[in-house]
Amino acid sequence: MNIAVNTRLLLKGKLEGIGWFTYETLKRITAQHPEHKFFFIFDREYDKDFVFSDNVTPIVLAPPTRHPFLWILWFEYRIPKLLKKIGADVFVSTDGYISLRTNIPQVDVIHDINFVHNPQQLPKLTSWYYNKYFVRFAKKAAHIGTVSEFSKNDICSTYGIEKEKVTVCYNGSNEKYTPLQESEKQEIRDKYSNGKKFFVFVGALSPRKNVEGLLHSFEIFKDKYDCDINLVIVGGSLHKTESIEKVHSEMKHKDNVIFAGRLENDELCKVMAASECLTYIPHFEGFGIPLLEAMYAETAIISGNSTSLPEVVGDAALMCSTTDYNKVAENMYRICNDKELRESMIEKGRKQREKFSWQKTSERLWNCIEKAIK
Repeated sequence: MNIAVNTRLLLKGKLEGIGWFTYETLKRITAQHPEHKFFFIFDREYDKDFVFSDNVTPIVLAPPTRHPFLWILWFEYRIPKLLKKIGADVFVSTDGYISLRTNIPQVDVIHDINFVHNPQQLPKLTSWYYNKYFVRFAKKAAHIGTVSEFSKNDICSTYGIEKEKVTVCYNGSNEKYTPLQESEKQEIRDKYSNGKKFFVFVGALSPRKNVEGLLHSFEIFKDKYDCDINLVIVGGSLHKTESIEKVHSEMKHKDNVIFAGRLENDELCKVMAASECLTYIPHFEGFGIPLLEAMYAETAIISGNSTSLPEVVGDAALMCSTTDYNKVAENMYRICNDKELRESMIEKGRKQREKFSWQKTSERLWNCIEKAIK
């Protein structure tokens, strides 16, 4: 079988959530199914590390696709011609985009549809594209994968898709997320937090991540409680970050907030493991990979209680409303001062994390492919 795959988000040193999903699943699927040929379709020069095995043929299909008009050109015109040329039996896309102009069976992994519920959080043209095309992609796909039961139910109810057409392929965690010794933790504190203990947030900076709410919560925490601890924010700017900058600039305790920017994965693993707690209260999540990474790093978690978050954390986090900043601040204090509570959360995380792995994800994605070609 000739399996064509959209791999345009496999970017060396720039893997985000969907990129990691793509990397971890395809690395396993290609190795475990040597009887099939895989055609990896990139939109720019690729790194040879992404050619995982001998049954992978990389193809560069220009132009680079980072604009709605170029998405249309790539998926509606360039992709159909290429699929025909290589004799593809199925097209797999792990980032939600497929082609409306081919009759080849397609597997579409739609991670979430936040853009339907919060279109104002995206640039106008991007929001227009997502809301015009993704409903059509969902109906066109032979089978859909998604990353949580929450997202499955949301896709099915919003787009009118039958549940049998959607398979949940939960995310996993990178194996490098492991606990650190106390001496190693102090090295990270010295490097990123002026030697002090710290809370951490990990994620691309955008409105849906509610970094403004986290900053408000941390300000309340510092005003109300006597705790000498910092907040380290890890992640690059995605879009509409002006409000984050405004809130930060007006904080009394802004010197206790460190924006570390985007970190390489090896470094990020250490920062997660060195933190006192992952503080993660996004307004909307299809899964929330940092939650799982925190469990493997054996770091306590403060989490929101909406969308997919309760499904992922189970009882392994202190949960509250993402807009109840006083409660978030109170939970920060509890984690900061109650060692037994923190250890209890970590132990519950050890049990909860067993539900998720990239091997399980790849097996479920392979099931999506098999269902698509039947």
